[in-house]
Amino acid sequence: MVDRTLNFILEGKRFKSLVSGRTDAMVSAENAAFELFLYEPIEDLTSFLALFNHNLPQDIRATGIREVDAKFNIIQHSKLKEYNYVFGYGDKFHPFCAPILTTILDDLDIEVMKEGAKLFEGEHYFKSYCYRPTDNGIYTRTILLCELIENTKYTANFFPEKTYMLRVKGKGFMRNQIRLMMGALIDLGKGKLSLDDIKMSLTPDNTTRMEYIAPASGLILSKIDFE
Repeated sequence: MVDRTLNFILEGKRFKSLVSGRTDAMVSAENAAFELFLYEPIEDLTSFLALFNHNLPQDIRATGIREVDAKFNIIQHSKLKEYNYVFGYGDKFHPFCAPILTTILDDLDIEVMKEGAKLFEGEHYFKSYCYRPTDNGIYTRTILLCELIENTKYTANFFPEKTYMLRVKGKGFMRNQIRLMMGALIDLGKGKLSLDDIKMSLTPDNTTRMEYIAPASGLILSKIDFE
């Protein structure tokens, strides 16, 4: 839809767009970024942004635009991403919650899940948290922040009284990594996994694969910061 809008407002002039990264279907993006390559310069960036927003679909809004030099590559350039995973448990909530809030019907031990989340912080071997890993992938990754907290960021009058959010920040994530991490924490909260299981899953010697991929609808790409 972004390329279609660009093609319309550029009136068929040549361009190319490059997105910083993809998300799974049903994953929300509070912030995202793309790089636009043009063969003719834009004279007024402010007017261009206004025209772009006017023609974008209702569920997409451009919040800013800035010029970068030819060396900048939005995929290869160093960046930090923060993902939030929003969930509640113990009941089936209002249907309007479904796009951004995952509902876990079982009771969960939130306190042990908080401990488990902290185990992901730092440099670890995340092969168990990659969907269909291969033998030649790079699985040693660094998580700068991983915490499970009460959600006060995303609210609505149809939300349950108390919800929770997993915050994860790092430079790069593998396919389904956040959802597999969240799935492991949910199983931890249900008593299906222990803290020792989580610790072992982050070592190269581990042979157990995490199989529960948490639903996509609770995951939100919250922020992208370019260094």
